[in-house]
Amino acid sequence: MDIIDIPGSRIIEVSRLAFTLPDVDLLCFGESDQPSPRSAHEAAVAALAAGHTRYPDVRGLHELREALASYLTALHARPVTEDRIQVVASGMTAVSVALAATVRPGQRVLMHSPAWPNVANAARLRGAELIEMPLESLPEGGFRMDMDRLEALLPGSRAFLLNTPNNPTGWTATTDELATILELCRRHNVWLISDEVYSRLVYDGAPAAPSLLDVAEPDDRVLVCNSFSKTWVMTGWRLGWLVVPAGARDRITELVEVTHSGVAPFIQHAGLAAVADTGAVAEFRAHCDRGRALAGEALGGLNGVRYAAPDGAFYAFLGVEGLTDSLTLSKKLVVNHRVAVAPGVAFGDVGEGYLRLCFAHSEPAMRRAMDRLRDGLRAEAAA
Repeated sequence: MDIIDIPGSRIIEVSRLAFTLPDVDLLCFGESDQPSPRSAHEAAVAALAAGHTRYPDVRGLHELREALASYLTALHARPVTEDRIQVVASGMTAVSVALAATVRPGQRVLMHSPAWPNVANAARLRGAELIEMPLESLPEGGFRMDMDRLEALLPGSRAFLLNTPNNPTGWTATTDELATILELCRRHNVWLISDEVYSRLVYDGAPAAPSLLDVAEPDDRVLVCNSFSKTWVMTGWRLGWLVVPAGARDRITELVEVTHSGVAPFIQHAGLAAVADTGAVAEFRAHCDRGRALAGEALGGLNGVRYAAPDGAFYAFLGVEGLTDSLTLSKKLVVNHRVAVAPGVAFGDVGEGYLRLCFAHSEPAMRRAMDRLRDGLRAEAAA
């Protein structure tokens, strides 16, 4: 597939409009207004001063791989060993490398939808036949995955792309659901690529969302993708990792070598400091929980809006009664009301009729933006 044929991002389309105007509240991106941990900043500066600027071990710094293995082992039900960790340059890179390792042109890739558009486009760039399986929308505003429908669509697929906690809906699979998904993929010999970048952002008191690392065996055909971007508020650092099947890392490393040749060592030192900074994770999760409450306060009871607080991630995904052109409404909200949200159609056709906003912002910013959004939705509905 030629790159010119890749669908453009509707999120970027909205944001570019917002950048041309003054005083717009930007809730359209999956990014917080909070700073990265000071520990990461200080570690990066120290690493630069110490001269950690040369070519890295493409697998990742040994001490970072060990730290990530220990982190995951403590967090999940089954141990993860260092020889299954591959450091990469971002969560998106992890997904792209996982697809490069498993999918060839013409093979079918199944993914659930709505979903972050970059993942779908990464599969298209592999020349895959992409099949989207809608999540089932619930009357109260939440979502669920229909396991019978999944089982019907899996035969003949090369890979299934899973994202839980989900961007944009916040749907979060239970441990039992993950066990079912894994068993179905085993039965049909399908690779399971799991995007778990929001794994620490859950609001039920658990330290992390259920993960395939809780249920999968080391030799399962499972690739788990993760990132520092969300958990540690390190979006611009471009640092992530893969957990790969036992015995597969050397082959995965060769793919990383030809993709981006490894991550800058001083960035990896920042990641190493972040992993040790457990307080930063708890603080950011509490910050997001406050934003979640503010979003619920603003959207609850709003006529024509269907919304349920998400179980995970940091997005409100709201259905708007009668909405058939979410991109146009998003642009009107920017121009007329100075608030930028992502149109639901950006996340696939099944997302039409919805809007997505990021609630990982400070309380003053959230209160102002939600006032603008609430007033804007009322005004545009009446227009």
